[in-house]
Amino acid sequence: MPQQATVTVQRKGDIAWVTLDNPPVNATSTALRARLLRAVGDVAGARAAVLRCAGRSFVAGGDMSEFDAPPKEPHLPDVVQAIEDSEVPFLALIHGNALGGGLEIAMACAWRIATPGTGFGLPEVNVGLIPGAGGTQRLPRLIGMEPAIDMACFGKVLKAEEFFALGGIDAIAERDLEQAAEDFLAEQPDRPLAVSRRPLMAYPADLIDEKRAQIAKRVKGQTAPFDNLDALRMAILPFSEAQPRERAKHLELRNSAQSRALRHAFFAERAVARPKAIEGVAPREIERAVVVGGGLMGAGIATAMLNAGLSVTILEQNIPAAKAAEARVHNLVKSARDRGKATSEQVSERFARFSVSEEYSAAAGADLAVEAVFEDVEVKSAVFAGLAAEMGEDAILATNTSYLDPREIFDGIANPSRCLGLHFFSPAHVMKLLEIVRMPETAPEVLATGFALGKRLRKVSVLSGICDGFIGNRMLAAYRREADYLLADGALPYQVDAAMRDFGMPMGPYELGDLTGLQIAWANRKRQAVTRPESERYVEIADRLCEQERFGQRAGKGWYLYEENSRKPMRDTAIEAMIKAYSAEKGIPRRNFTAAEISARLMAVLANEGARIVEEGIAESDAAIDVVKLHGYGFPRWRGGPMQHAKETGWGETARIMREVAAQSPGSWILSDRLLEES
Repeated sequence: MPQQATVTVQRKGDIAWVTLDNPPVNATSTALRARLLRAVGDVAGARAAVLRCAGRSFVAGGDMSEFDAPPKEPHLPDVVQAIEDSEVPFLALIHGNALGGGLEIAMACAWRIATPGTGFGLPEVNVGLIPGAGGTQRLPRLIGMEPAIDMACFGKVLKAEEFFALGGIDAIAERDLEQAAEDFLAEQPDRPLAVSRRPLMAYPADLIDEKRAQIAKRVKGQTAPFDNLDALRMAILPFSEAQPRERAKHLELRNSAQSRALRHAFFAERAVARPKAIEGVAPREIERAVVVGGGLMGAGIATAMLNAGLSVTILEQNIPAAKAAEARVHNLVKSARDRGKATSEQVSERFARFSVSEEYSAAAGADLAVEAVFEDVEVKSAVFAGLAAEMGEDAILATNTSYLDPREIFDGIANPSRCLGLHFFSPAHVMKLLEIVRMPETAPEVLATGFALGKRLRKVSVLSGICDGFIGNRMLAAYRREADYLLADGALPYQVDAAMRDFGMPMGPYELGDLTGLQIAWANRKRQAVTRPESERYVEIADRLCEQERFGQRAGKGWYLYEENSRKPMRDTAIEAMIKAYSAEKGIPRRNFTAAEISARLMAVLANEGARIVEEGIAESDAAIDVVKLHGYGFPRWRGGPMQHAKETGWGETARIMREVAAQSPGSWILSDRLLEES
């Protein structure tokens, strides 16, 4: 059972020590707020009160599990105000992080001392909210408007050293926090003016407009950054007038679709990290890994592993290929230094743990091998036969296949319990998503090791069963198929892409196809031709494009035209004419689709496919579907994922739209049980 929140008050001479303990991050739950408010009264008569937190952090935010219910007293603004108004001045001892409500509590204290590296932030914007206990009103009074905007509107977390330089804390404790508090209070300075009563620091007249332009450039569709900016601007008003307005807006936003979606994403990520299949299972230690294939994908995987502290060997088929792989990895590792993400010493240390070889014997003794070679069963199977001959029978073998059945790839390998899929997304050293594919024989310990590895690589790992394309690419295939139906029935590529950008996607399906290259999808369609149901409608427009060697940006032409050294897509009248001619050839009367119709149809297809994947047991939950789309395919986080979007839209409405989609292409879609129940 979870430990109950406690707040204890102890007297040491004329100092009251108030200790908050609400694992794991001391969130400001209703119980904690009530006990803290009581403690503010219990310190009466002391010369000063020290506020500290047990565990690994100071208060790191509110209890979001309470946000869907009506707020309960005592409300955080009242607790914060009680601390600030207390006749006994409070000293906050801060370690780990002071985020959201934690920073609001700290700012209500007369003084603040933090350990080196402590983080300070107002991350409410990340869940579609503004602070609700005076954060946007006290912070610009404490450190100035510009850094307050960066923290509240962009979610920037400042370290103690920077926050100290801005005047946000009074001291950085270079030794024991409690001793620092005793030393500070031994020479107790005069109590400063309460932060809420301080005048707003002056700022440039054009600062707000500049920051508004920055927000507009960085966020697409999300409204909370603008809400935070508007709240910060209210700091020109008296605190007693502005803070209640801030609180009212905070409560209003709790009930907004965007905040619900962002909170869903927050909890979904945590849920998928602990699948039922590995409950109570201890992972193995992985220190040395082999990556077979040193192309863009393999080099990215190797770089991610080096960055995480593993020793890595890339195996290639010959010496020139191995040297090319070595150069790719060196460039990727050095680029981290060039971007300020690694020091020269760290780069040198990573190079010391890296090697290349053209011999399978170099895999001997490794804990894990990942293949990143051509997407062909026979090629991949040959790789694992070579690895199995050199590695121990318990060494973990992982395929990076995007679509193929791992059971076929590992057929004949001794001890199949050590085999699984680790599907990285390109570029593998950047993209967060890792699909961990379980075979029927995969041992729980091996699966747990995959999740532990993903965490070490700072990936968001999602468990998947076996089907064509697993979770993400299976959904992508359905999405692209409906997009092609829209082309044949009346839309043009730029219209489909514009509709999806308006929805919040970073790019539409045709821009994305050109960016990633059209050859792989073409090869998959040809592979699937044998098993494609005869009743399923098949649109050949993309195939005809590829037959003309229009493979996308790298070829200078795909669905769009590209000028040399440019990634900007330009409409191609020849392709648009080809699409219209295809419709005429097939006797399809073309019709106009609005942007709303296009996005609604594509979202219905995604939700339907996601529901089928859950019903088939490929994914454990809707949360897994949403996390895959958020982290692997650029789905707008403020919409929560396709399943959350369908929930917000209403599953009944999603079913209605999906029935229209299915009726327009008879025999082409299987409706999920969930949508059939809504029919």
